[in-house]
Amino acid sequence: NQLAKSSRPIFGEMLKCLRHGEAGGLIVHKIDRSARNLKDWSELGDLIDEGIDVRFVNEGLDLSSRGGRLSADIQAVVAADYIRNLREETIKGFYGRLKQGILPMPAPLGYLDCGAGKPKGIDPVRGPLIAQAFKLYAEGLFSHESLSDKMFELGLRTKSGKRVTATAWSLILNNPFYTGSIRIRKNGMQYPGAHEPLISQESFDRVRDIMLGKSHSGPHKHDFLFRRLFKCDHCGFTLIPERQKGHVYYRCQTRDCPMTTVREEVIQDEVNRSLERLRLSDSENKYFSAKVEELKTHWGEEENKMAAAIQLKLTQTEDRLNRLIDAYVDGHLDPDSFTKRKTTLHMEGQALQSQLQNLQTQKASIPDKIREFLELANNACLLYESSFPAEKREMLRRITSNRIVREKTPVITLDSAFQVLANRSKYQNGGPSRSIHRTWEDLVAVFIGSAVMSLDVAV
Repeated sequence: NQLAKSSRPIFGEMLKCLRHGEAGGLIVHKIDRSARNLKDWSELGDLIDEGIDVRFVNEGLDLSSRGGRLSADIQAVVAADYIRNLREETIKGFYGRLKQGILPMPAPLGYLDCGAGKPKGIDPVRGPLIAQAFKLYAEGLFSHESLSDKMFELGLRTKSGKRVTATAWSLILNNPFYTGSIRIRKNGMQYPGAHEPLISQESFDRVRDIMLGKSHSGPHKHDFLFRRLFKCDHCGFTLIPERQKGHVYYRCQTRDCPMTTVREEVIQDEVNRSLERLRLSDSENKYFSAKVEELKTHWGEEENKMAAAIQLKLTQTEDRLNRLIDAYVDGHLDPDSFTKRKTTLHMEGQALQSQLQNLQTQKASIPDKIREFLELANNACLLYESSFPAEKREMLRRITSNRIVREKTPVITLDSAFQVLANRSKYQNGGPSRSIHRTWEDLVAVFIGSAVMSLDVAV
């Protein structure tokens, strides 16, 4: 395709030399080797009109005659059309590979090229180091420059054996390829990839927040309990802790923000209330334990039903995508709307594929994971109280999905199934036995779905 572009440095130098009289003429093998587009052919025509001798080895054309020029012009037009068609076919093949989840370009650092038409494979040497780099940067302790130094010390090198520069780290940390997606920077389109991801979407989002300044990054002097955990509801930026007069305060550093400060003790009280809501009563423990054992007995049948249901949703998503493409081809959708809807459907399909893969490749059964989840929820308060500050922060990250401070009030949103479990008291019936949950069956269904979505609920 480079030859089809109007910007051909060597071709331009050749024209310049001919115009300056540094050569008396030009010998070319074939017409289609001289002019890959009509602009180049026009410039060659100007040279011929100026009296410069241009000859083609493969075509015995007399360019000084009207008939010879006409024949040459026709062949040049045919050559330009051939290149134009070749370019269209190349683009078609390129995007065809993308739709298959295959990147038709060299593998990014951390992956290996496995051959034409095959997904990229994880580099056994550089892949784990790239994953470690994402983890280190997500801690907020490194800049691009310091991360470059750190990973060089750990042994990471480019494919040419050099240090990964700070600029390269900016591109790497912004590349969703490492989460299993393929993004084309030129048009912003994103496709679900067929390659194995190196990091989770959550880790990628955390790194992106730090790079956008929505999460504090840089060295810290004090190991404050809730550092980099809570954000200002008004600004969206991470609250900065500081110690004053024996107390720790968390404040938003954005100018003119209505949120002033909140004491660490206030946040701690809200954390305790949120975790306390997860504690199970004796009757709840008894019911869920019996239900887990019942699930284990019939889990094979349930697993097949769930796989069939997920596959049905996946088929429906693919049908919706095909209809969307047809609507776009027929001119019923503008490009922006098509891109947004297509990206949404791709992400939905990728999530369903992940669920199906989790269900098929799980090392532990879903009932066992539900039991681990219930044990974690029931003992959350005790585990939190007996943990070190770093362990407390990690535990809160795992069982909460959102942590903000609205004016002076901490607001904690528990993650998926934890939130459903915490809200069970809202649905108690009005009968004499108020401790018995009226929708425990629905809760179990939610726990199963959550376990399929993410098989890592235990700490």
